[in-house]
Amino acid sequence: MEGRSAEILEARALAEGSPVIDGDTATFVWRGRRPVLVNGDFHDWRGEPLGLEQVSPGLWARTLRLPREAYVEYALFDSQGRRVKDPLNRRLIDNGVGDFNHFFSMPEHKPTPLARRPRDKAARGRLSRHRVETSELAIGATREVVLYEPPVAGPHPLVVVFDGTDYLRRASLATLLDNLILERRMQPVALAMVANGGPARTVEYTCSEATLGLLVGKVLPLARQKLQLQDERYNPGVHGVLGASLGGLMALYTGLRLPQIFGRVLSQSGAFAISDNEFALEHYEFPVFDLARGASRRQLSVWMDCGVFERLLDGNRRMLPVLQEAGHRVHYWEYPGGHNYSAWRDDVWQGLEWLYPPTFQL
Repeated sequence: MEGRSAEILEARALAEGSPVIDGDTATFVWRGRRPVLVNGDFHDWRGEPLGLEQVSPGLWARTLRLPREAYVEYALFDSQGRRVKDPLNRRLIDNGVGDFNHFFSMPEHKPTPLARRPRDKAARGRLSRHRVETSELAIGATREVVLYEPPVAGPHPLVVVFDGTDYLRRASLATLLDNLILERRMQPVALAMVANGGPARTVEYTCSEATLGLLVGKVLPLARQKLQLQDERYNPGVHGVLGASLGGLMALYTGLRLPQIFGRVLSQSGAFAISDNEFALEHYEFPVFDLARGASRRQLSVWMDCGVFERLLDGNRRMLPVLQEAGHRVHYWEYPGGHNYSAWRDDVWQGLEWLYPPTFQL
């Protein structure tokens, strides 16, 4: 890069922030004696971070080509692999694993306005926090469950949410529902947002029969006691289940195992297959594939999405025809983003609308 171009790039980074966006390119800029490396959604946080290259004395840059609608989270690292803050980007977001990521949007990305809380308090649903005994079905003696009661009279379908407290806090799920219901874009539903098991999350969400027992034996009775719910005995499959990543895997597994209760499945970035030597295996499909390939006892309605940057993309693409061939009603699409709650927040409302439209019928 010529000297004048490097000066212009640095001036733009100081004025606009880093990365510098031009159409479908994003250029990360760093001023310092030594270069830094960058990793993020665009790389699915895998492998070696990408190095910035020297463009003038003490100035380093790296340009990536990205979808114009993309939302991207990233981090900078020094040569020792330690995170360093990007002084040209003050936008930070909790990454859920004890640290913060920087983030940016490409020119055509628009965060959903549905995540803004309605001004009218009467349009907001009621949240209540509870604990259920796990009875050895999950780690710990009790598990937190947050219930959402919509601001209209019931009875309602129930949607059980895996990683529920994360969806509540990091994806504004209750606020999304408030607005969807207020604007009459979906049928009112209640939520049972179930906290995950922390270090036991992987065990609980990889097609666990014990987790199904927790839902049926503990979470559903609590929801029936506290909320006005439709009765699945007279309206089979009326309830839904939602999750992301391993939670998306567990959501589909729940629907396939208990279709008479949970006939609606919303899976975001479902971890249906693991590759790249994770779990010390070259390639592994979870048992949900075998269930999906079997004869369908009851048709499910399944919404699946996945980010175009994700390594989970292949598993989702392979699951789609399996579900379709088994006779399930499926909608699948790929959003221009990665594996994070901001991306799931900006997309989950579409799945809720599709599964529970205002004229909802089984």
